[in-house]
Amino acid sequence: MGLCSVCFHLSAEPVCEICRNPNRDNTTLCVIADSRDLIALEKTREFKGKYHVLGGVISPIEGIGPEQLTIQALVRRVSQHKPEEVILAISPSVEGETTTLYVGQLLKPFTKVTRIAFGLPVGGDLEYADEVTLARALEGRRELDY
Repeated sequence: MGLCSVCFHLSAEPVCEICRNPNRDNTTLCVIADSRDLIALEKTREFKGKYHVLGGVISPIEGIGPEQLTIQALVRRVSQHKPEEVILAISPSVEGETTTLYVGQLLKPFTKVTRIAFGLPVGGDLEYADEVTLARALEGRRELDY
């Protein structure tokens, strides 16, 4: 088992099945920390675009800087292929936020950069949610479609 030469997802082939699939949307790229996140997103069957796996998040405490991740390959990919949108789908930990801000700033000159919304889980109670989660839920609100 190796890594896809395009998106860096785990793959037995030089280019993974998702990157080879002509039915995937080339205009949208979803950036994730690792292959487990890709698998979780694929289970939803909602995202039809392509992925880029960073191979982790920036964590100075663990000695992981941008150079240890596939960030430069991502910047090259975005600057060459110019997708309409890059979605940053990185967990909201301190390291994840650092990575999101860093990658977002690098990609902004090339395309529209968005991030996934964060908020309350389905079935969650407001009274038990922390302040940051509630603030993110309010920030990520959207208009109802009736």
